[in-house]
Amino acid sequence: MAQPDLIDLGDGIYVLRFEVMKVTSVYRAVKELLARGVIRPGQTLVDSSSGIYGHALALVCRELGLKCHVFASVAVDDGIKTQLKYLGATYDQVGGGGANLQHDQEARVRLVHDYLRRNPDAYWMQQYHDDVHYAGYEHVAELLLKELGWAEMTLVGGVGTGASTSAMSRFLRASCPNVRVAGIQPFGSRSFGSENFPLDGFIIAGIGSGIRFDNIDYSAYDDIHWVDFDVSAAGCRHLLSTTGVFAGLSAGAGWQAARYIRSTEPSGGPVVFMAADPGHRYIKQVFPPDGPLVEDPEYRPVVISALEEMTGPWCTMNWGRRPYSVQDDLPVLALQG
Repeated sequence: MAQPDLIDLGDGIYVLRFEVMKVTSVYRAVKELLARGVIRPGQTLVDSSSGIYGHALALVCRELGLKCHVFASVAVDDGIKTQLKYLGATYDQVGGGGANLQHDQEARVRLVHDYLRRNPDAYWMQQYHDDVHYAGYEHVAELLLKELGWAEMTLVGGVGTGASTSAMSRFLRASCPNVRVAGIQPFGSRSFGSENFPLDGFIIAGIGSGIRFDNIDYSAYDDIHWVDFDVSAAGCRHLLSTTGVFAGLSAGAGWQAARYIRSTEPSGGPVVFMAADPGHRYIKQVFPPDGPLVEDPEYRPVVISALEEMTGPWCTMNWGRRPYSVQDDLPVLALQG
């Protein structure tokens, strides 16, 4: 599960498709922590998750003889909860409706702290803050360089906790400094300054943030794309109907951004976007079996030059590999589209 498939979708666009992407980082992280004596076999590992990190942690703990407890987002569905149960993990799910997804990260972290007070022998994995989660992506970067061998490659993926695209940028650029990285953020995410953007009630789990994440290397990103749910969902449906790749919302957003990048740079190197998981958990929201089969709109982003120009349903900005500063926490005023 830690080894993704690199699929050629034509026109110089590739998808790096994972079954459960976070296994890549969690397995290497837990092995390293065991080797350093930070954790020991039989100990309980705990963390907060909106889905695939918790699933990955349960898989790895089952494999390596550890216990697992997950504080699950409202976005965690019955499929993930069933797998946690049968893998021997325990979990608590934050209550509330889907509109609370923007804020439940903070609530989950508070619950982690409370759990650690009651269970002092447990170990908090801190997927948001501990860069031990970077190490697992080194072999993925090596795979891309071996298969594609392009110094001018563009990597597209969700920013999320920072452990995937931030890590991949580090390992890819160690060999090819000119690799470009385009990060994807949902509106309403605190990372990259869209937390004040008016929401339609849905923030995309896994690629955004409700709290600050120390694992994000802001200077890793050349461009940032902010997208809403409709853009990402349309991308999922278009990806499935035109390529047969069945993947989740972050992949749908990545497909949209990858096609835009290819259209603006038709002679550039390969554009590779990351698909963190299959599309099964998104059936009701994105692929309703009894819904009409309609042609998806041709979305295009608005190009902005400053955060205060942010506008929906999709906008993009040249970030220029700069750090994030206090000055970037600006109120967002525009809502269009």
